[in-house]
Amino acid sequence: MTGNSALYLGFDLSTQQLKSLAVNSDLKVEHEERFNFDADAKGFDINKGVLTNDAEHEVFAPLVMWLQAIDVILQRFKEDGMKFSQVRGISGAGMQHGSVYWSEEGERALESLDSSKSLEEQLSTAFSHPYSPNWQDASTQEQCDAFDYHLGDETRLANITGSKAHHRFTGPQILRFRTKYPEKYENTSRICLVSSFLASIFLGKIAPFDIADVCGMNLWDINAGAWNEKLLSLTAGSSHTSALKRKLGAADLPDDGVALLGNISPYFVHKYGFNSSCSITPSTGDNPSTILALPLRPSDAIVSLGTSTTFLMSTPHYKPNPAVHFMNHPTTAGLYMFMLCYKNGGLAREEVRDSLLQAAPSSDPWQRFDQVASLSPPLGQTSDPASPMKIGLFFPRPEIVPNVRAGTWRFIYKPKTQTLTVADDTTWHQPDDDARAIVESQFLSLRLRSKDLVESPLGASSHLPPQPRRIYLVGGASRNAAIATIAGEVLGGWEGVYRLDVGENACALGAAYKAVWAMERKPGQTFEELIGSRWNEEGFVEKIAEGYQEGVFERYGPAVDGLYLAEQEVLKGEKDR
Repeated sequence: MTGNSALYLGFDLSTQQLKSLAVNSDLKVEHEERFNFDADAKGFDINKGVLTNDAEHEVFAPLVMWLQAIDVILQRFKEDGMKFSQVRGISGAGMQHGSVYWSEEGERALESLDSSKSLEEQLSTAFSHPYSPNWQDASTQEQCDAFDYHLGDETRLANITGSKAHHRFTGPQILRFRTKYPEKYENTSRICLVSSFLASIFLGKIAPFDIADVCGMNLWDINAGAWNEKLLSLTAGSSHTSALKRKLGAADLPDDGVALLGNISPYFVHKYGFNSSCSITPSTGDNPSTILALPLRPSDAIVSLGTSTTFLMSTPHYKPNPAVHFMNHPTTAGLYMFMLCYKNGGLAREEVRDSLLQAAPSSDPWQRFDQVASLSPPLGQTSDPASPMKIGLFFPRPEIVPNVRAGTWRFIYKPKTQTLTVADDTTWHQPDDDARAIVESQFLSLRLRSKDLVESPLGASSHLPPQPRRIYLVGGASRNAAIATIAGEVLGGWEGVYRLDVGENACALGAAYKAVWAMERKPGQTFEELIGSRWNEEGFVEKIAEGYQEGVFERYGPAVDGLYLAEQEVLKGEKDR
């Protein structure tokens, strides 16, 4: 890097870590740091980044811990020799749906920070509520029922807001917060999402919502581009809608997500040496930011294998339904992104991994998992594709897709007769059979719910079945060879399965790219045009597995039906409880 090269910072505030990286104008990563909440945070009795109240199914994080992480990350960058004076722009990504409740005193403190003190010292009492609900929270079933039926039914809610009601979505969370903590709600001056909280810290005042992340609240009318008055009334109480609007802030959000919010707070200029002209751009959600980590082409899919599992694609077509999430594209007006999101991603895989380690300890915690999953035949079948299939559901936490309690269910599915029976010790050998089954289960669910949203490659004349063009894996589990192989076998991907070179930092990378685009784009130049012109595929992605394999992909077709029946069986049991 030359002495005068511009730098752009991207941050990713996730459940278990705060990650940040700096890229130059050529999109090359120059610096990289992370703050692991369990290992690095001081003074918080957390586990995997969160606190829990099991009696009420609450999962939440202390806000002061995030403040501590920001200062530590920047101090590490400083010790690494980063020249903050060269940083021209900052953007960020935050885990979606989480809410932050600022007090009026907190707003004033944010605008008058003293660089001789830490963020933690000055903002520890800035909030009317000291915690932010995490996306794993499952305390809002009553509120979700109210949201689903306030406009008629869950389909109507999805048509308007892009999603049916979910436990983690901000609207139901605010409604529960108002009824559980009425005094705290009354004392709340502004409500942020995690993304706008992050932007607010760097801006030194409350930042507006991002055009994509606002769609994860069950409050935003996507087609109208405005708050839905009926849903605001439900959330705030019929006579207090205007007060909630003030707490949420302005509704005139830029439709391309790139408005420059202002220059960086003087706190960071004086404490770390940032240039006072460094610009802050809107931070978006972690999932929208992930699709900015590369210039996606039509029919490309991203599978994020982090604490949660998500499936992402961009599309010009708005086709909402209760099984998926639709939201505005974070940078491109007229485009949408659809998403499938599951609570039980990495945590569920880790439970199976740990069970395997108890049976056969290893210095490499994933080696045994990888080996067992690779050597197990697809679906636990014999060579006969009509033989019984092993299909499991693994939910250490309450799941949202489908909406069921925590639990593990193992079934034997006979594709010829389309019948399902509960597995026993003679038909399912734990924990070995779990290794492949949990990965297959997660990818089968993605295939089940995206099947009406993908198209046949190369158009109607193609002999290939509908599937993504490429599968891009990001997140920690993208480095697991067995998981990558199974992804291609189940989901297809006629050009193969790829991993981003910084797959574990995809959200932060997407945020940094957004900052580059905001500061260096020409008039009318789209995100895809600018990033695509500087994107060197060989330097950023690596093909790690075959995608579509004739015969294998088709074998998983009946398994999609089997998974659906397994989910219906579990849901039936939930209704009978």
